[in-house]
Parts: sequence; C-alpha cells; structure tokens
Amino acid sequence: MSRIAGVLAALVLLLAGTALTANAGTGSALRIMNFNIRAGTGMDGTFDLDRTAAAINAEHPDVVGLEEVDRHWDNRSRFLDEPAELARRTGMHPYFAPIYSLDPKEPGAPRREFGVAVLSRSPILHARNRDITRLSTQDPNAKPTPAPGFAQVLLAPRGRPLWLYVTHLDFRPEPTVRRAQVADMRRIMHPAPGVLLGDFNTDPDAAELRPLHTTLRDAWRGPGGLTYPADEPKRRIDQVLIPPGFGRAGSHVPDTLAADHRPVVADLVR
Repeated sequence: MSRIAGVLAALVLLLAGTALTANAGTGSALRIMNFNIRAGTGMDGTFDLDRTAAAINAEHPDVVGLEEVDRHWDNRSRFLDEPAELARRTGMHPYFAPIYSLDPKEPGAPRREFGVAVLSRSPILHARNRDITRLSTQDPNAKPTPAPGFAQVLLAPRGRPLWLYVTHLDFRPEPTVRRAQVADMRRIMHPAPGVLLGDFNTDPDAAELRPLHTTLRDAWRGPGGLTYPADEPKRRIDQVLIPPGFGRAGSHVPDTLAADHRPVVADLVR
C-alpha cells in the first residue's frame, strides 16, 4: 500500500468508526449470518454449492461471513472460485481473504487458495486481508507466525457505515495459538470497532476468548445456539460478537445439513 493510500485508509477508518458510534441506537435492523461451509460439502459428504447457496438465501441475510472457502483449491470443490460462484447464486457482493495461497498444480492455472469470505447485500467499500498468528496446516514444520486470513471490510447497509470482521481461529485443543489470535484481532479492531463473526473453534466461555468480551458482547442470548456438528449439534463454536451501540433483536440457528456446521443468524438493531 502506498503512503497516500495508507493515509486515505486511515481516514476512512476514523470517519467510519465515528459515524458508527454517532448513529447508534436508531433502530435500523440488520441480519448477520455466519456459516462455515466446509467448501460446499454437506454432512452427506456430497459437494453441492447450490445447496450451500440455498441455505444462505433461505435466511435473506444482509451480510454473511463464510469460513472454509475454496478458490481453485482442488477437486473437492471442482477447482471453482467459490466466492464468485456464491455471489452469483445469492446476488451479493463478495470479498475473499485467503489464509493459504499456493502455486497451482499445473503451470498457467490459477493459484490454489483457501480462506474466509464475506457476502454483502450492499457494496463493499473497503476491504483488507489482515494477518493474525497462525500455525499452518500446510507445513509439517510450521511454527506460530503472522499469516493472512482475517477479513476486515467496510460496508454501508442502509447507508450507514459498518466495520465487519470474519475470522477462523485455530482448531487445536491447546489454546495457545487462539490466545495469540485474540490478541492480534483486538489490536486490529481497536481503531475501528465492529461486528466480529466466525468459527472460533472453541466455546463462548473459553478463557482465551475472554479478552474479546471486554469490548464486544455475544449476539446470542440464553441457552441453545449449538452449531457443531450439524447433524447432532453439541457445541456453539460459530459466533457473532457485537460492539457497543448494537441491540439484539433475535438470533437463531437454521436447521441445515449443507455443511458440517450449522449457520448462526443474528438480527441486530442500532
């Protein structure tokens, strides 16, 4: 990024964050959805991106965060550009933030990428793929190191600015990497607070997530909200966290087997 572009981005951050706070509480409804799509493969082991899109369309969301998204990755998803295909099937605007971007298997083919994505009913005004600590699954000798795949986007649903962040945290039972990821995300979100959603790969009351709850609160209220595994959910690892100024109008977990996770949907007001 050039120096001028960096200054402009900083100004956008400042103005959007100020507008978000100033406009809070006017009662505008916003439907947020998060969905780990397993690259379009359902609980039956069948790849079916139409089914994935149908699960999204059934909820009529304003914004969707997606995890485990392929772009030209391999045969499991038919080497499709899934962000573009889902955007076409839902009529939404896409942004893709790869975690991994690998050389193609054949010369001249597109890069093989896997990561998180955003689908938005309103245009995406600004987007960045931010680094957080990761322990790569592609390198057997990997050590925790900063790597991409934390999506930061600026939207203006109903004409009002909104920062949205999509994450996919480390899946290992040992929480050290997730703890570092939480610290990284808090640093990135500090100048531009917004809605944080994703697959956290741990339960909402996990100790490593507590720092997030000092500035964000869970959009889910009460018991339930279980999302994983989709056929017999036992854990609530897919979450939507909201900043001050947002109210919770309701939330639910759609009953779908389009992936190995069920999506979570939160209706917010501000």
